[in-house]
Amino acid sequence: MMTNPTIPKLNFSPILPLIPQNVAVIGAGAAGLVAARELRREDHKVVVFERENKVGGTWVYNPSTESDPLGLDPTRVVIHSSLYASLRTNLPREVMGFRDYPFVAKNGAQRDPRRFPGHVEVLEYLNNFETDFGLIELVRLGAEVRRARLEGGKWKIRSRMRVGEELDEVYDAVVVCNGHYTEPRIAEIPGIETWPGLQIHSHNYRSPEPFQGQVVILIGSSASAVDICRDIAGVAKEVHIASRSVTVGTIGKLPGHNNMWLHSMIESAHGDGIVVFRDGSAVCADVILHCTGYKYNFPFLDTNGIVTVDDNRVGPLYKHVFPPLLAPLLSFVGLPRKVVPFALCEIQSKWIAGVLSGRVLLPSSDEMMADVEAFYRTLDASGIPKHYTHYIGDSQFEYNDWLASECGYPPSEEWRKEMYSAAIKNMEVRPETYRDEWDDEDLVAQAHEDFKCFSKGNGNLSQ
Repeated sequence: MMTNPTIPKLNFSPILPLIPQNVAVIGAGAAGLVAARELRREDHKVVVFERENKVGGTWVYNPSTESDPLGLDPTRVVIHSSLYASLRTNLPREVMGFRDYPFVAKNGAQRDPRRFPGHVEVLEYLNNFETDFGLIELVRLGAEVRRARLEGGKWKIRSRMRVGEELDEVYDAVVVCNGHYTEPRIAEIPGIETWPGLQIHSHNYRSPEPFQGQVVILIGSSASAVDICRDIAGVAKEVHIASRSVTVGTIGKLPGHNNMWLHSMIESAHGDGIVVFRDGSAVCADVILHCTGYKYNFPFLDTNGIVTVDDNRVGPLYKHVFPPLLAPLLSFVGLPRKVVPFALCEIQSKWIAGVLSGRVLLPSSDEMMADVEAFYRTLDASGIPKHYTHYIGDSQFEYNDWLASECGYPPSEEWRKEMYSAAIKNMEVRPETYRDEWDDEDLVAQAHEDFKCFSKGNGNLSQ
């Protein structure tokens, strides 16, 4: 159980008067909802713009798919969510939840009590979060931000309602929470222009039935790739997985499956339907399914070139959140990848809200820019590609705890860190069954003991 942690106060000035701001939050997924809550806790006036007709962002399942299965046609009608029907979380609910709003199993006909629940349960959790914290009144549904531009120290926001009405408004600050699972990244394959088969990105994958009896090549090794290849293997003739991270000893048929093979990356595709892999093997395939990730995309944001997206690096950003030249008037929530997203978005939002009110202090623009440049040099020296800038993975709790220290908030619970590590290891050891078999009951008990330290709705740790 958490016991009276020491609260650091670096750059934390509680004696300063709070300065309420008029803030536009773009997106009402998990990031936008928790940002709205934290901003309102600091007495900011908040409007959340959500282009869809319900909150939840990527957790709102949509059985429809886009007209372009690769998601490259700029004229297509964009489907925001990338959920597939069978998706279950790849982290246990105790780890997933916001720190002061535990994601606990609830009784009810529509509830999913499993530790690794399906996507419907996650959306229910977010809906409960919105209701319990009274955020409904802050959200404008069906309101798409068409343009956000800084003019004269204020943000001019143009939004369009689904009925076609456009509205121009002025805000002091903008918090971008539009997610990053909508704009597909596609693998480059030599010869693909002559290959006659179907290409699809996982963004447009919903269920395995369309792949009945087909030979499918799946590119990728992420969590969604692992799920989808097993989903499809139940109906497809063959599934061939192409992965950059494969090792020589693992190439070949996967244990426990009679129709699934692992390969190195694709070398080339040909007009006769043959696809050749770098390991020398080749198959005649019907479908290439790109589970190759997504691009950061902010088509509404006009910063006059101050913030750019270069090979999936959004920058320059101080600590993945503030552009030094526009801080604190512009901020981003939820950019880091390979993380526990809800808790990360929560602590980023606390930091943003505190900075905007004047309670938490930022370094100077020059100091922030120097920090960003030093970070980029470290990545370069380590040989880390630019498109991995926002992958923080193993350092996520160090990052979260740094933000917590800036806000005067307790560091991450030790059980949360240990449970995350245990879940990742269990996934590697039991890729087929990790969601239903685990060995961390002691950590689960610690988590539920800690959950008793929270009073419903007030968001404060009991000290």
